[in-house]
Amino acid sequence: MHASTQVTPVIGVCGIRTRAQYGGVWDRRVTMLPDTYARAVSEAGAVALVVVPDGALAARPGLLLDRVDGLLLAGGADLAPSSYGAAEHPRTGPTDPLRDRVEIALVLAAIERGTPLLGVCRGMEVLNVALGGDLVPHLPDALGGDRTHLRTDGVFESHPVRIVAGTLTAGLVGAERAVVHSHHHQAVGRLGRGLTVTADASGGRVVEAVELDGAPLVAGVQWHPEEDPSSTVIAEFVRRVAGRLSDGA
Repeated sequence: MHASTQVTPVIGVCGIRTRAQYGGVWDRRVTMLPDTYARAVSEAGAVALVVVPDGALAARPGLLLDRVDGLLLAGGADLAPSSYGAAEHPRTGPTDPLRDRVEIALVLAAIERGTPLLGVCRGMEVLNVALGGDLVPHLPDALGGDRTHLRTDGVFESHPVRIVAGTLTAGLVGAERAVVHSHHHQAVGRLGRGLTVTADASGGRVVEAVELDGAPLVAGVQWHPEEDPSSTVIAEFVRRVAGRLSDGA
């Protein structure tokens, strides 16, 4: 009898380029990742590898994908409107075109290779844009008097989402309805190639989750499961990545 081997996946998590103060004396550009992402991945039994946006990686995404078992696209800055062929909007926040290019390249290469991928908030938007879709540049413009998605700086708002039964998204969430932690002012507009909407909010006017047709483990959620200790989304994603490794997929 052979002893069972516990599989520990490595999940690449795309880092956020920003300015930060540290060590009491330094104020510099850094690539960072909120602890909540790393903790969610670690508590699910995987190792988080922070991915630094780099021009070489944009040109050769396989340099990373050869070394990870799954990819998690974290939240962060608005995508540059130029990445989806749109004009600047007055409410467009700070952007990072290099990060956009790197993550779009990683998405396309991951899909081609069959690498599991989960997009969180901005990460779902990157998935959509990479596949030729676009974004609603400022959600309050589209929703009128609906205040569900109004943002408070530094606060994750809670609101309900409706999830399509039998989808990958429903499997990750473990339910067909959920109250989620959210912070965004953009959203998926025109769907990218091969994507299906699997969750929505505000009476169907806001896309809250998508997944890729024919791909066993490529999905995005507009909310922030890493900020919700009760969420199963990241843990279930990691569990399924580990299952693929155990099965030799």
